[in-house]
Amino acid sequence: MSDALERIAQALERLAPAPLPAPDFSGATAFAWRTGPDRLDPIMTVAHVDLTLLLGIDRSRDTLMANTLQFAKGAAANNALLWGARGMGKSSLVKAAHAAAVQQGLPLKLIELSRDDLPSVGRLLNHLRAASNIRFVLFCDDLSFDHDDAHYKSLKAVLDGGIEGRPANVILYATSNRRHLMPRDMIENEQSTAISPGEAVEEKVSLSDRFGLWLGFHPCSQDDYLAMVHGYCDAYGLDIDTAQLRAEAIEWQATRGSRSGRVAWQFFVDLASRRGLSL
Repeated sequence: MSDALERIAQALERLAPAPLPAPDFSGATAFAWRTGPDRLDPIMTVAHVDLTLLLGIDRSRDTLMANTLQFAKGAAANNALLWGARGMGKSSLVKAAHAAAVQQGLPLKLIELSRDDLPSVGRLLNHLRAASNIRFVLFCDDLSFDHDDAHYKSLKAVLDGGIEGRPANVILYATSNRRHLMPRDMIENEQSTAISPGEAVEEKVSLSDRFGLWLGFHPCSQDDYLAMVHGYCDAYGLDIDTAQLRAEAIEWQATRGSRSGRVAWQFFVDLASRRGLSL
């Protein structure tokens, strides 16, 4: 009988696990939010690039950096949506801005939040609200929603905070290839099939309106692309003839069919490997 009661107790604990103990934020500057059970896993080393290597996105870089620093210093700041062309440094900019704030000794923590874990965000906010002396940037990378995806409603809880309000020490940075976080054909389908098209679309499209900052990232020019390649070469001390570098870089982007910061980095990695350079 006691064995049966013990198994029942264990099953109940699995269904309703104990609440997450107060997290210790002193051990790292970045964390990843996980569920099942709820926990904040410390990330000891955040993969980031220096702000000076993020070229061709000067306006977005300066805007997000200013917003991040004022928030880290205790002032008000906006949630930010970084949207646009792939490979143009959206995610890299968020991590670089956080690293720059930490280097200045500011109490700013970066918390990676998966789109699939958005329904649990209310529990996360309760823990962050209690640590009022620390500032937190929730980072949701590559965020988008498809048809019949209700996760966007959970995102509204982060942006608006419901009746309790979003904690003053928390803001959200999200990246997406879509300006409105929804595919265009989904929005158009809502408009064509709904009795009140405007009302049907409004709830979904208005989600992006809840971000105070919209930072657009667009395909780079050839000059910007070559400047990125030169920047990587200078940063890692790779000496190569300028004409040769230009010719090889242009040939590389032609075979890829696109130009972006990611393509520039991939070319540089290939070039460094051929030169025996360790990165």
